[in-house]
Amino acid sequence: MFRLRAHGKKPITITTSTTTTASTFLYWSPESSPTTLSSPTNMDPTIWSNLPNHLLEHILSLLPFKTLLTLRSISRHLRSLILSPSFISDHSFSLPSFLLLSHPQSFNSFPLFNPNLISWCTLPLPRSLSLTNASSLLSSSNGLLCFSISPSSVSSLSIFNPLTRSSRSIKLPCYPFHFELLSLVTSPDGYKIFTLCSSSSAASSRSVCLYDSGDRSWRKFGGVDQVLPRGFNQDGVFYNGSLYFARSEPFLIVSVDLNDGKWNTATGDGVFPAVDEITFARLVSDPEKNILYMVGGIGSNGICRSIKIWEFKEETESWIETETLPDIVCKKFTSVCYHNYEHVYCLWHKEMICVCCYNWPEILFFHVGRRTWHWVPKCPSLPEKWSCGFRWFSFVPSLSASV
Repeated sequence: MFRLRAHGKKPITITTSTTTTASTFLYWSPESSPTTLSSPTNMDPTIWSNLPNHLLEHILSLLPFKTLLTLRSISRHLRSLILSPSFISDHSFSLPSFLLLSHPQSFNSFPLFNPNLISWCTLPLPRSLSLTNASSLLSSSNGLLCFSISPSSVSSLSIFNPLTRSSRSIKLPCYPFHFELLSLVTSPDGYKIFTLCSSSSAASSRSVCLYDSGDRSWRKFGGVDQVLPRGFNQDGVFYNGSLYFARSEPFLIVSVDLNDGKWNTATGDGVFPAVDEITFARLVSDPEKNILYMVGGIGSNGICRSIKIWEFKEETESWIETETLPDIVCKKFTSVCYHNYEHVYCLWHKEMICVCCYNWPEILFFHVGRRTWHWVPKCPSLPEKWSCGFRWFSFVPSLSASV
């Protein structure tokens, strides 16, 4: 056990321990420091600051995860070592993943559900990102969260990594900026932001706006109105370099390439998997195995009688049915959404296909590996008066996700 001290900062006690506390990082704050134990010895700053990187990395690898988070504020050198791709790849950290619940009345924190532990915890927001009635969480990807920053009218976006407590403000290409269907897509090289934008005139044509974190610039492409109707409210799903959308009336699957902004419409057997009447269709994708799924309601006269899951086979460009929701569960889900399928949306989270509804605080999910259906229970801290506006996100903390 020893202490690290930087000029002008309080010393931080370091205790080498094999026990990690990654699951408690959500309660950590930048002002906190590890508990001082019995009579630690102060280490001369000139000694540890001159240690070779390979020795310093070895010392860091022996520390608890929570201590590493605290050490980031000691010096830029330590921060760069801890967040370097080589250190992260050489030292595996067992981080939990969560389902994050957002609501218009949730200003300072978000409820988080851990599916592995079947437990709830809280993700506090920093003061700079505490939400107001005019701000909201828009998208999440690979440990990054995207917020709108709007004191009066939306003027910028903020990308925030809750694990590293780092954030970046992204100025929108124009002001005022009217946008819809915003999606954050991450990659090993950075991230892209997709959104549809238009001028203040309701009759004006819409454009695709793409932001690339590599060159920190926006690009604009046309052709939206020919493929996506106004009022379409389902976010795109990233698959094979494109964002895919399942639209209705008529039912079509369309996609936009995130490199050149070109749109494509699926034809033939790749359009929809069933000959029955489809009441709604939602897409989800498994980013690790690169698999595209469809969740669809089957029925007649606009009433869903059955919910099925299909998997897209790229080799044959066809959909294969993989699962049917049990009737009793289907009846419960369709009753809570009151057969208003515009409120139904889906997302992927760690081998789980989650089926959600904006006016219901629970999640119905299918575990692909176990082939079982489950309900995520209502968060016990939710006020009873919250009756709609529930929006779920997959939140997988990542040290390497850079803003």
